[in-house]
Amino acid sequence: MKRFFFRMIFLALVVLTPISAMADVDVKIGINIPLPPPILFPAPPEVIVIPETDVYAVPDVDVDIFFYGGWWWRPWEGRWYRSRYYDRGWSHYNRAPSFYRNVPPGWRNDYRDRRWKGHEWDQRRIPYGDAKKNWRSWKRNKHWEKENHWGVRGMDRRPSGQQKKYRDRYDGPQRGNGPGPGPKGGPGRDRPDRGDRR
Repeated sequence: MKRFFFRMIFLALVVLTPISAMADVDVKIGINIPLPPPILFPAPPEVIVIPETDVYAVPDVDVDIFFYGGWWWRPWEGRWYRSRYYDRGWSHYNRAPSFYRNVPPGWRNDYRDRRWKGHEWDQRRIPYGDAKKNWRSWKRNKHWEKENHWGVRGMDRRPSGQQKKYRDRYDGPQRGNGPGPGPKGGPGRDRPDRGDRR
C-alpha cells in the first residue's frame, strides 16, 4: 500500500511539473514587451480635433498622441499603446486602433499651415478636461461637424457617403502598410503598420 501511495505521488509530480513550467514561460512572454518612454507635460495637454473625425490629437509634442473613445493612444517602435491617462499607465495594444485609418499622415503639417484640404482651418484648442468630459456627447451629437464644420472654412458639407468618395478622390488610395514618411526624429518616425487594424 505504501509503495502504491508513493508511486501515485511521484506520478502526480511528474505530470504536474511540466505544466507549471509551461505556465511560467507563457507569463514571461507577455511581460517582455517594452513600454514607451514617458513624456513629461508641465500641465495637462490641450488637444485639437482632426477635421472629418472624432479623433483628438496633442499638437504640441513631437510624437503622435491621440485621444479617442475615452483612451489616450500612442504608437511607439511599431507597436500601439493605450492608457486612461495621458502621462502614465500605458499598456500594449495588439494592433493599430480602428480610428487610425481616418488620421491623415500629414495632419501635423496641415495643423502648422492652418490649412485643411486647401481650406483655411481655424483650429480650436480644447482643454484636457473639456475633451475628457464631453467627447462622448460631442461624438453622438456630431458637435464638430454641426457647430463650425471642424473649423474648416468653405469645406463642402456633403452627406457621409459623398464625403468618403470625395476623401478617396482627394487623398488617393489607402496608404500602404509601411511606416509613414517623416525625417528621422520627426513625427512620422514612429508610425506603426497600418495594415493591422481592428
